Formats: sequence, structure tokens, C-alpha cells
Amino acid sequence: MELPRPSPLVMERRAEIVARLKAALPADTVIDDPRGLLAYECDALTAYRCPPLAVVLPRSTAEVATALRLCHEMDVPVVPRGAGTSLAGGSLPTADAVVIGVARLTRVLETDYADRLIRVETGRTNLSVTGAVEADGFFYAPDPSSQLACAIAGNIGMNSGGAHCLKYGVTTNNLLGVTMVLMDGTVTEIGGGYMDAGDLDLLSVICGSEGQLGIVTEATLRILPKPEGARPVLMGFGSSRVAGACVSDIIEAGVLPVAIEFMDRPCIRACEAFAHAGYPDVEALLIIEVEGAPAEIDHQLGLIRAIAERHDPEVIRESGSAEESAAIWLGRKSAFGAMGQINDYMCLDGTIPVTELPLVLERIGALSAQYGLGVANVFHAGDGNMHPLILFDANKPGDLELCEQMGADILRLCVEVGGCLTGEHGVGVEKRDLMTVQFAADDLEAQLKVKDVFDPKWLLNAAKVFPLAVTEGRRP
Repeated sequence: MELPRPSPLVMERRAEIVARLKAALPADTVIDDPRGLLAYECDALTAYRCPPLAVVLPRSTAEVATALRLCHEMDVPVVPRGAGTSLAGGSLPTADAVVIGVARLTRVLETDYADRLIRVETGRTNLSVTGAVEADGFFYAPDPSSQLACAIAGNIGMNSGGAHCLKYGVTTNNLLGVTMVLMDGTVTEIGGGYMDAGDLDLLSVICGSEGQLGIVTEATLRILPKPEGARPVLMGFGSSRVAGACVSDIIEAGVLPVAIEFMDRPCIRACEAFAHAGYPDVEALLIIEVEGAPAEIDHQLGLIRAIAERHDPEVIRESGSAEESAAIWLGRKSAFGAMGQINDYMCLDGTIPVTELPLVLERIGALSAQYGLGVANVFHAGDGNMHPLILFDANKPGDLELCEQMGADILRLCVEVGGCLTGEHGVGVEKRDLMTVQFAADDLEAQLKVKDVFDPKWLLNAAKVFPLAVTEGRRP
């Protein structure tokens, strides 16, 4: 993976660029000292690092507009940043780029329970959106595993999902409107407090655009009444293939749990050692949660158990209390951190048809043997959003490159069986050079023309998403 070489014209004007930003913005808004920049040299894809030219941390939409307008005038590349939890290098800077972060934009601007919406600044964390409304019986549905830390801005940029999105959808299904600042500093409002805006559906273009089109500073989000109740069940199986077949049969039967999560033995053991959730030591584990009134929960779980029994489960264990439910989900939510305690890993994000789960899990196992690298699988099985964690030694020369080669083969496999390169982590730099696996040249050109309209100078996050060879001549 490579980044474009920094522009000499920008680098030689660094002092002037920083001085103009500092003159136009409050004193503590601009970071330019080398030690301060280290915190922004990477995101959660820590294998690649590059300190930016400067960092701007505005406190308002107006300050974001000022910073972008100045960078536009000076032809300075800009990298938008939420909380820096991107696993695909979405906020990895280049040496000639100014990072504009929204971490200080955290206010709740409006809450409307009658219309079931909340308007927030996009530096607010995902979990704190629910925190703002849960006392009144509401919640915000998308729940990425990083929801304690990740920002709404990043959720919108990557169209994030989460465990409970099988039933409630991903960010685009829960986003009603945005305030977005274009690269030239223009502030625009798209969508609003209603289901469908008139004219072109630009909201669907912006959600998942990975900071390529503008910086979203405010978002109107759908909130929902909390369900009457919810109950998870643990199911342990003798192989990953059998567990995958069980998931496929549940979906085929028309049963719609709120979540179906999958973990294999390496991940089960790491999570159990970390969270002590009471997980059984089996080859594969499913966590299936249903919700509703008590009678509805009992009925749905009865259907699910009947389907599971056809696959000879080694363990079926229903939660019997709120404490047991919390422990079950603590284990799953801790999976990435638990794995990080025992090994370096790269987390992938390919998405496949649910019917292909048994085949894909089997072929991932074969690739693991072929490359000599371990794999731990933990993912949103209900919607086929795979998260294989490829284990490698960051201190062993060549291991990272081997890991990336294996990851590319897994993502090619996802596309081969009818899926796609990413479900919720985005393309960033991680999958950038694989875009031609999924998209033909004409498909990519259509996407490039959309960016041409929003960002004609190609200054916003221009080294991401599209292969560098494809964008040659468009980038500064």
C-alpha cells in the first residue's frame, strides 16, 4: 500500500498555511507541533502512519467552513477525521494534508420524540446518542463494536452497522439529514426531519462516501422506542461450517432475530479469558437475540431452537436474566480488544450472501493453512458481514505483507460468491487497490464523476477509496 508523494508546493508553504489557519481560527484550534501531530498519524489501521502537515479541531460548523475555505484557496489536501477508529485507514493522513477533526462537535441540538428523531453534532459518540434519549425510552439502533468511542461522523462516512443491524439496518437506514461543509467552505443542508427528501437522493450518496464529498458537522438521526424486552441465546456447534449452515437456515425460514453473531474457537477462547462471559469451549458459537413481548420472544426462540436442533448443537443456553444477557454481549463486544491482547491482527470486512457462509468459512480455513497464518472469525452472521481477523507478527519481517496478501484473497473470495469488499468498515486505503475486483472501469468512472462535482480540485481524502492509477490526473 502506498500513499501519494506529498506536494512540494504545499510542503514548502507549510509555515504560511499554518499561520493563515491560526490567524483565522481560535488559538487552541490548530495543532502544528511534531509531538501533537503524533496522535493523528494513523487511525485504528496502525500498520501505516504518517504525521499530517497540521491538525484543526473546530468547535462549530462555521469554524469547519473557515478551515476548509482556507485550504481550498491554498490548494491544501484535507483529511476529515471523526474519532480515529477506522479499521481501513480512512483517516490516515498524508504529509501535505491538514486533518480536520470533529471531536469537539459533541452537542445535542434537538430531540423530537413525537417525530422520533435527534439532531446532534457529529463528533458525538455513537453510544452517547442512545445515552441522550434512553431515559425517555428510546435508543439509536446502529451499534458498531466500537460504539463507546466511534463518532457519528465516522459512522456516516463508512455507513457503519453493528450487531443489531440485522433488524434495524445500518447507518443509511437511520440517517434523516445532514449539515455538510463542502471543500470550498459552502455549508449545505440535505434531508431533514422526515423520511424522504425531495429531488435527488443525495443523502444516500453522502452516507458511505468516506469523507470524499464534504465534512458532515450535524446529523439528524432516527430514534426508536426501546422494545418491551430482549433475550439472547448461545448455541455451540462442532464446526464453523455447521454453524454457518444453521444461520442460513434461520434466515431462509423467514425468522428475523434482532442479531445473529458468530465466533469461532480462537475468538471464543480469547473473549472468555477477557470477559469471563461463560462461553462454552466449542468450535463455533452463535449468539442469537430476539426481542418483543414475552410471548413473542418465546415463540421466536422456539422456532430458532427447532431449526438449530437439526444441526446437532453441542450447547443451547438461553439467558435467564439481565445479568446473563449483559455478560453474553460483553464477550462479543470485547472481541476485537480481547484478540488484540494475544496477537497482532488485521480485521477484514467483506460481505457475502448468507447462503454462502458454510463455503466461505471452509475456504478461509484453507487459506489459513495455505499462508500459515491463523484466523479468528467473529462477525455479523445474520447479514453476512464477515470480520475474519488474520493473525500475524508485526515484528517479523514480511509477515504484514503476507497477511495483506491473504486478506486480499479473502476479499476476492467474497466478491466471487456474490458479495462485496466492505460491509461497514469502508474502503479507505486497505481495500483501495481491490476496487477493480468488484467494479468495472465504467463503474469506477461514474463514481469519480460524482466526486468531481462535489470536490473539483480533489482535495478531500483524495488518496482513499479509488486506486491511485485510476485517479491519476485528478488528484493534486
